[in-house]
Amino acid sequence: MNGMIGEPLERLRAAARRTRELALKRVSTGLGHENADDDVGTIGTDGALGFDPFPLLEALHRHDVRAVVIGQVAGIMHGSAELTGDLDLLWDGEPVRAPALAAAFISLDARLTDETGVPLATRPEALLRPKVQFTAPGASGDCCTPDLPWGDLNVREILGRAVTAYGPGGLEVHYVSREDLIRMRRALGRPKDLRRADELDRLA
Repeated sequence: MNGMIGEPLERLRAAARRTRELALKRVSTGLGHENADDDVGTIGTDGALGFDPFPLLEALHRHDVRAVVIGQVAGIMHGSAELTGDLDLLWDGEPVRAPALAAAFISLDARLTDETGVPLATRPEALLRPKVQFTAPGASGDCCTPDLPWGDLNVREILGRAVTAYGPGGLEVHYVSREDLIRMRRALGRPKDLRRADELDRLA
């Protein structure tokens, strides 16, 4: 993995702070990240209320979990100006690494559900599903594996090309490369994804 010091995480801290400030006076709507509009994104959901991905990112680091940040949090780390209210993760889905991922979620009293919203016990076997949804202090989102249908994308190669940002105290945050994030955006094809892919192209 390639490494970058400071700037990507500082961009993320600033964006999360702006998100919290924008949502400060907002009334709860009851909409979670799974209800996000295909154009506006999760900035319009309750996920924006108190959004702070760092407690979970730090828990993943403490438990030595190699989960890769995807979605708009990765976009922000690459310089996107659009805000978000969720944190999406991708990991390799290997059973031997599931206990560490479960321990990271348990350390924050995170709640897991399946894709239909049915609660799941926070155990290693639950995380072996192609996708689970999580709600943790500061952030909710999807935790995915390569078994999720990704179309023509080779997700294991995308995991291998992830980059790493380093922060204070030795914090390491792995996130998808800009080129792969653009590919993922275009493969999804929703209005927000195409707009954000074009933005990332311009930033290059």
